Amino acid sequence: MGETLLCGGLVWHPGLDVESADILIRDGVIAAVGAGTDDSPDAAVIDVAGRLVLPGLVEAHCHLDKTLYGGPWVPHSAGEPLAERIANDRNRRGELGIPDVDRITALLEQMVAAGTSYVRSHTDVDPEVGLRGVEAVRAAVARLDGRVTVEQVAFPQHGVLINPGTAELLEEALKGGVETIGGIDPAGFDRDPVGQLDLIFGLAERYGAGIDIHLHDGGTLGAFEFELIIERTEAAGLGGRVAISHGYALPQIDAAPRERLIERLAAAGVSLVTGAVYDFPVPPVKKLRAAGANVACGHDGIRDLWGPFGSGDMLERAMHLAYRNTFRRDDDIELALEAATHGGARLLGLDAYGIVPGAPADLVVVRAETPAAAVVTRPVRDLVLKGGRVVARDGELVTTS
Repeated sequence: MGETLLCGGLVWHPGLDVESADILIRDGVIAAVGAGTDDSPDAAVIDVAGRLVLPGLVEAHCHLDKTLYGGPWVPHSAGEPLAERIANDRNRRGELGIPDVDRITALLEQMVAAGTSYVRSHTDVDPEVGLRGVEAVRAAVARLDGRVTVEQVAFPQHGVLINPGTAELLEEALKGGVETIGGIDPAGFDRDPVGQLDLIFGLAERYGAGIDIHLHDGGTLGAFEFELIIERTEAAGLGGRVAISHGYALPQIDAAPRERLIERLAAAGVSLVTGAVYDFPVPPVKKLRAAGANVACGHDGIRDLWGPFGSGDMLERAMHLAYRNTFRRDDDIELALEAATHGGARLLGLDAYGIVPGAPADLVVVRAETPAAAVVTRPVRDLVLKGGRVVARDGELVTTS
């Protein structure tokens, strides 16, 4: 791939002031950052002077297989309760041809144009749809030709134990290379938290998979499930490979037990992933990060049968996370940006990430003076690089190599 030199950008590292620096990219990897990187006469030079340079954004929780993005507008037809939204999704996906490779492709293209380099997608696996969602997502990713990296979670949207045949399909998905196994409300959905977690953790250990469990159960019931997941993580030695998505119970319980749970999440290496969507409870990001617990974020559903909203823009999602946490100070707003970048990278177990030598050159350039300004104003992405390759420019996908 040769060499590329980004000149004069304002480079962001979490918790530090931005620095004006050059970034030398060699064969898709960051070779040097800072002074003295401009002595490579054969490098292709790109002037980004005065513009903010961020690491590739990380969409840590979405449902690509469910999306209606890029197709005709579909008015929302579900009621408010969770059970009604699940039933609506289940009843109408066949009628609307979901999962649809074209729609998934359209959404991924939009994500890339908005600066996303990595995606974790929870893909429905159940006896009705089988593994068609997994296959559709893989087909769409192939169309993107390396412009984005996607990890799939085999997700039992309609329960595990109460939906016969699902457990076997989850195992089949892992055998077929799906990287992570999901769960959903072990108590509220399956009515058997121990049984569901036995199965999920057992499969994860057997196939070397990560775990990401949707936990909508609130209050003390949800807190109890937090404890069970933390205990299983510690017993299995899976720190850094387990996540709780949504985790609505955490901000709902009293302060003292909440503080204890936060400390336990940090000690066990269990990530918390939030969408900060609608009026659903949002975890206290500042307290979690102060304790050393990892926080990542994502859109959840994007223009699907669960709701008509979602843009695929992770700077917009970081803005929602900051807003819902009532962040106003720049350093606090940066915590939301960290969740959309480094927090997601930690969730995905990326060994090399960020604007540092040795990391893949996954970079986003925007016209903003500070990281907080980028979150608040959400400017058009001037330039997006994936592995040193320019994949988007001026908010549009670059379709030629």
